[in-house]
Amino acid sequence: MLDILNDLIWSKLLIVMLVGLGLYFTIRSGFVQFRYFGSMFRIFGQAFKRKPGQLSSFQALMLSVAGRVGAGNIAGVAVAIMLGGPGAVFWMWVVALVGMATSYFECSLAQLYKRREADGSYRGGPAFYILHGLRQRWMAVLFSVLLLVTFGFGFNALQSFTVASSLHDTFGVPTYISGVALAVIMGVIIFGGIRRIASIADVLVPIMAFTYIGMALVVIGLNIERVPETLTLIVRSAFGLESAFAGGIGAAIIMGVKRGLFSNEAGLGSAPNVAAVAEVKHPSAQGIVQSLSVFIDTLLVCTSTALIILLSGVYSPEAAEVAGVVLTQTALAAIVGEWDRVFISLALMLFVFTTLIYNYYLGENALGFFSTRRALIQGYRALVIALVLWGSLQDLGTVFAFADLTMGLLAIVNLVALALLFKTGLRLMRDYDAQVRAGIEQPVLDARDYADLDIDHSAWPAAPTQASEMPATGTALQNETPDRCFTE
Repeated sequence: MLDILNDLIWSKLLIVMLVGLGLYFTIRSGFVQFRYFGSMFRIFGQAFKRKPGQLSSFQALMLSVAGRVGAGNIAGVAVAIMLGGPGAVFWMWVVALVGMATSYFECSLAQLYKRREADGSYRGGPAFYILHGLRQRWMAVLFSVLLLVTFGFGFNALQSFTVASSLHDTFGVPTYISGVALAVIMGVIIFGGIRRIASIADVLVPIMAFTYIGMALVVIGLNIERVPETLTLIVRSAFGLESAFAGGIGAAIIMGVKRGLFSNEAGLGSAPNVAAVAEVKHPSAQGIVQSLSVFIDTLLVCTSTALIILLSGVYSPEAAEVAGVVLTQTALAAIVGEWDRVFISLALMLFVFTTLIYNYYLGENALGFFSTRRALIQGYRALVIALVLWGSLQDLGTVFAFADLTMGLLAIVNLVALALLFKTGLRLMRDYDAQVRAGIEQPVLDARDYADLDIDHSAWPAAPTQASEMPATGTALQNETPDRCFTE
């Protein structure tokens, strides 16, 4: 039953929705992810600033990168190549490039509809823009349940299994010892709350991501003459022109889309939960920054893994017994030596560790949509730690299929909501564009221009003079109401 449902969702529905809606968002927005690509790095430089007690835009970015960069980038890419051939990598690129636009809009909307908590922090995400933007509580509840099950439980077990398998293959460490160690460390971190989680992520993520990319550059440098041939192989396989690999174009597309979404999560509705908690002046600024995390995840880290595997010469369609993280470890060891099995295991351990923390936070955010009672949150934390230990001991074939199913359903709910709220997303984008054209270096959201929407005005203080004096955008004027009264 799981296989039948996954085949229906992934081979038919989600391919059309992810790629189709991503292209639609890209074209209608004037290719927003490419227009602001250079600005991503400028905004990224401003993202370190934050108010006391708040998460900075940089911390929110690092937390979302921590979630995106995980087992999917090392084990997931290897599985995609093994089952879909080298062409699966091309379709992962496509999902990422159009997904950058999807991520821009979902994270911008999450910022717009965020709510200020009693302690001054923020909470938001797809459940909030569904509830306050679409006014569909049942749909928000459905999304929250799927988010809790997918990330809080299913993905955590998968991540734990992957790192335990890697450490067992490299060092011979019994899987239960890895599971106990992960569970203990998780307990120390998650009982410290979101700020401790963010403080860990913004240190570990840059180190682990750029070290891994650096190792891939070494591999590429050692095999530079074969890189053009390898890239050609990826493109030809993507369109079924290399019959020797896997199942042709169909398998390449399905595995590329499935593993691409599992890796970069653009359109899945996970990253907006983190994007919403950042302190920013305009929602679109966080949307632009979050698009960068999709680029880092797939175009940099996933491509690094793919080139390591394909340049090593150890991959062949017949070698089905060597898959997942073991294939990546074997490929890297074949190029630079057996010691790199140790490097991959340590890199994967860091990747999985930060992803476990991220997954936990998403589950807590989903649970918080229903209740913030301390006993319930503590019970959830205990269950997550137990599942991390359990996952390290399992053969997770069925759990993987179940996680794919809930991930697919989660993406469908979020993509439907994004399509219905796309006009609001465009309105935000045009407001931001107008301020940029007016020469404002850091555009600011003026909540009075969105009086017709159910947003939390305490989360968006009145704009400073420079924003209030700028020429109003056409979209803002169209939606303005004459009786807007707000206290400064």
